[in-house]
Amino acid sequence: MKILFSLLVLLAGSPAAAQHAGHQSSPEETMASCPPEHAAMGHCTPALPEPPPQPAAPARQPTESCPPEHAAMGHCTPKETEPSTASPPAVALSGPENAADAVYGAGAMASARKAMLREHGDVPAHKLLIDRAEIRSRQGEDSYLVDTQAWYGGDIDKLWLKSEIEGGFNGGLDSAEVQALWSHAIGPWFDLQAGVRQDAGPGRDRTHFALGVQGLAPYWWETDAALFVSTKGEVTARLEAEHDARITQKLILQPRAEVGFSFQDTPELMAGAGITDASLGARLRYQIASTFSPYLGVEYERAFAGTARYRRLEGERAGGWNFLVGLRTWF
Repeated sequence: MKILFSLLVLLAGSPAAAQHAGHQSSPEETMASCPPEHAAMGHCTPALPEPPPQPAAPARQPTESCPPEHAAMGHCTPKETEPSTASPPAVALSGPENAADAVYGAGAMASARKAMLREHGDVPAHKLLIDRAEIRSRQGEDSYLVDTQAWYGGDIDKLWLKSEIEGGFNGGLDSAEVQALWSHAIGPWFDLQAGVRQDAGPGRDRTHFALGVQGLAPYWWETDAALFVSTKGEVTARLEAEHDARITQKLILQPRAEVGFSFQDTPELMAGAGITDASLGARLRYQIASTFSPYLGVEYERAFAGTARYRRLEGERAGGWNFLVGLRTWF
């Protein structure tokens, strides 16, 4: 037994045993350094070679032949097409102007086209508005004023008529004017107006060229601004603004302001250069019906500078309060 044990000790200390002992390294090290002869003896496993890199898939280019179902599956990319700006082919315009006449008859189609135009906004409309028909009371000097507008036309162009008449119950007519204007919409809120204005009254016979704008300003202010040039070269202007403030569905408070300008001194018209006169007031009306609204109001009116001087020379007051009773109606 002693002899056999000695032989085993000698075999363990031999060079071959020492060589095999070096193979007890970590698996990573074995994988990294595994000669072929060791791999053949099963002492280690050589590292597998990395697969060669795959070539990148080519980017899909838009193609003309890409049905929608293939594009939905990602098989192709449809080519974007821009809308054509070319003129239609001549054959498309070679037919009759109203081809439906050949099928339904010209008479039937004429009435159909007229109905279509009417239903799509080409509807002439008209309105007569008596904005102020009132009695003005001022310290026993009662007077009247009638302010009327009427128009007829479509959405874009209208014939617009305006008139304003003032007078005293004891002194007759003070002034009157009538305007005939072409009114053209220059936006959703305003019209450009141009035409003529004819004045009448003692010493006031004048014909003016009128140019202005009328419409709805921000915060729902009805605005009317106009420049006038008379046949005698006198240049004047006027600015009016009013606003309907609904207290209830039927009770409406309407503040109103008006300012007149003259670019020259005109004694014949009792108008001085600069701001000639201005008024500021409010009317409270009750809307019995949408077309019939009586009102009460108060207004302060004053002339300035040369205009005030002319009035004093004629024995008139430069300014004062007016108490108003009137009616607003339209048809």
